[in-house]
Amino acid sequence: MQPFAIVALVLILARAITELWLSGLNQRHVRAYANEVPPALRGSIDAATYHRSVDYTLSKSRFGDIASVFDIVVLIAVLFSGVLPWAFERFTASFGTSIWAMAGFLFVVGIALSILGLPFAWYAQFKLEERFGFNTTTMKTWVLDRIKGFLIAVLLGYPLLVLVLKLIEWTGTTWWLWAAAVVIAFQLLLLLIAPAVIMPLFNKFTPLPEGTLRERLFALAQRTDFPTRSIEVMDGSKRSRHSNAFFTGFGRFRKIVLFDTLTAQLTEPELESVLAHEIGHYKKRHVVKLLGVSSSGVVVGFAAIAWLARQQWFYRAFGFEHHGGFATASVVPAMLLFALLAGTISFWLSPFIHIWSRRFEYEADAFARATIGERQSLIQALRKLSEKNLSNLTPHPLYSGFYYSHPTLLERERALRKAT
Repeated sequence: MQPFAIVALVLILARAITELWLSGLNQRHVRAYANEVPPALRGSIDAATYHRSVDYTLSKSRFGDIASVFDIVVLIAVLFSGVLPWAFERFTASFGTSIWAMAGFLFVVGIALSILGLPFAWYAQFKLEERFGFNTTTMKTWVLDRIKGFLIAVLLGYPLLVLVLKLIEWTGTTWWLWAAAVVIAFQLLLLLIAPAVIMPLFNKFTPLPEGTLRERLFALAQRTDFPTRSIEVMDGSKRSRHSNAFFTGFGRFRKIVLFDTLTAQLTEPELESVLAHEIGHYKKRHVVKLLGVSSSGVVVGFAAIAWLARQQWFYRAFGFEHHGGFATASVVPAMLLFALLAGTISFWLSPFIHIWSRRFEYEADAFARATIGERQSLIQALRKLSEKNLSNLTPHPLYSGFYYSHPTLLERERALRKAT
């Protein structure tokens, strides 16, 4: 085995061991607090619901362990068995090394790997979520969702791959800068068109009916100078009883979206506080900052691919032949290998990203409290959402550091109560 292959294998195994260790740590921590409701939440969540949330957390965690082990086994097999260079050789022998063929190879490998995960997705939806009363998806809807996702990938993802690979031919050694710019522009375009074109393919969006709630929410948007064309209700209950709210799009395409499950669960003051939180993300420019980090990640990623594409040791570590130059067929293996290894690197960076993300949540909560003029509505909303979604109320700090982009319920409550 080549030296870098050993390094890559060690990193992958280290990630897998750490994931299982964190999961076990969290499970033990949850069990330690399983017998009684945390003192801070007594009176707002009954014992039966709390015990169901513990059971849901542990069931998801155990299932997640199995899925993680499967993913790691597949990743190791794909990277070190020689199947990738064998498939690449067979594919190029049959279809050549044209831009369209090389994009097709990347696309086919991605689809093949995603298919391997379908049984786990099915079990999570129709067994795990069903057991705890969350699943409302029919098999027909579940299958159609995946067919639609595949068609969108063909119509949008495949041409994007072709364009990125074409840039190698057009721009030579600086191709990675142009490729990064194109991908960033594509992401921004998706943010613009998704609310009007893509999202309606999966869900039905209807304007919030006339009434006091609509007046209240539009008044909130007006006094916070949040430009929005519409407030819409999404039929989230078509797939799940989980609830959420968000805003999406830019400029004239921006809209506020409430899950129908959310409007059924919260009172008008609580819904107003949730929307004020979402508006807080906009007013504090969190979305722009996250886009900036995402764009920087795209640039760094393509720069890494361009560098790795010139390294013989990188190709040989995984059984590929390195032919040199900037021919598309020479860069494609580097793209594929980087995509497969990226998750192993990003896992170790996730705590730092989540620290930043959680700070944004605290800032949005503080904005909501200041805008509404009181904190109890948001606290009650957060408690209800945690209760209805059977959220983990007692995660281990290390586990939440690696996996939680939001502070826990008790952390958010403490911050809101400390605010002056």
